[in-house]
Amino acid sequence: MSIQILQYEFLGPIPLDEWGPPMEKLVFLIMSRDKDRFNIVYVGDCEKTDDKSFFIQHSGFKCWVEKSGSEKSLYLAILPLFEASKEHRESILNKIKMRYNPPCNVEKVSNERPDYAVRKSDNSTEKFSCPCCGSEMKPEQFLEKSTLYRCGSCGISDTKLNS
Repeated sequence: MSIQILQYEFLGPIPLDEWGPPMEKLVFLIMSRDKDRFNIVYVGDCEKTDDKSFFIQHSGFKCWVEKSGSEKSLYLAILPLFEASKEHRESILNKIKMRYNPPCNVEKVSNERPDYAVRKSDNSTEKFSCPCCGSEMKPEQFLEKSTLYRCGSCGISDTKLNS
């Protein structure tokens, strides 16, 4: 069985008391079951554990039980990411936290801002031909130091530095 959260395919959910170690490099969801619906209570990641009491000893366990109503209502879903870096797992965690706002995740989601600024068009853009089909490239987005152009015929895009 699997469950899709955002664009990620999680294995499970299974009752939390049925899980067994080991776990390594994954993102996990603690979910509460309400009839045929699962609600995300907590999202976390795990580097590695062989500890059977990993979840029971987790600092959020009390909150999970409180939000789900009972220990028997807790379910686990996992997203194995064996080749992924810690940063990649944290990125997935942040996306899920921002979208679902799990009640037992108390830490703040980093809401990073891009390191560029979008500016208004001044209509003094350079005209040039598409390197693929020769059609005129049209400006699509104006950034602080560059402009993104897209070909209306073949769809290829190119970025040019602003002068």
